[in-house]
Amino acid sequence: MPPKVELYVESCFQESTPAVAVNIEANQLIVSDDTWKAWFDKWLEILTPDLPPALSYEIGLRLTNDTQIQELNAQYRQENKPTDVLAFASLETDFPQSKEMLASQPLYLGDIIVSIDTVQRQAQQQEHSLTTELAWLTAHGLLHLVGWDHPDEESLMEMLKQQVILLDGVGIFINLRE
Repeated sequence: MPPKVELYVESCFQESTPAVAVNIEANQLIVSDDTWKAWFDKWLEILTPDLPPALSYEIGLRLTNDTQIQELNAQYRQENKPTDVLAFASLETDFPQSKEMLASQPLYLGDIIVSIDTVQRQAQQQEHSLTTELAWLTAHGLLHLVGWDHPDEESLMEMLKQQVILLDGVGIFINLRE
């Protein structure tokens, strides 16, 4: 049975709407809560071998701007500059988890924060849609939550290839230039 996810999406742009809608230079970027849920369900299904066993998983996703992500990057990574995506993996800490606990509540994987300002710039640079870039960066953050990292060029290429697989799984096709 595919893993289940409880997903919490927050946008600093339109706090009152259930769908994330950001108007960027006359381009409309819309990813509904249902689409996010479908993406994460499929991604976790693909990543099942990388997941610790649990009946369900919990993930937070925040869409923000360069100013807010720069503040977080400075606070947590000591890099006072904006970045495209940050991932705060809860599994990096030794939190006690009993079988009873995992059977009764979702396993919290962590939070992903994406800068929509950077999504726009990188989408233009890569010549693909805003939605594609948003999915790309979010998938990257998810991989960090489940233990992937890229301390060197070889591991970065493996991680990028896995991102291509994740996006392909939800019908978004990326041609990875090596």
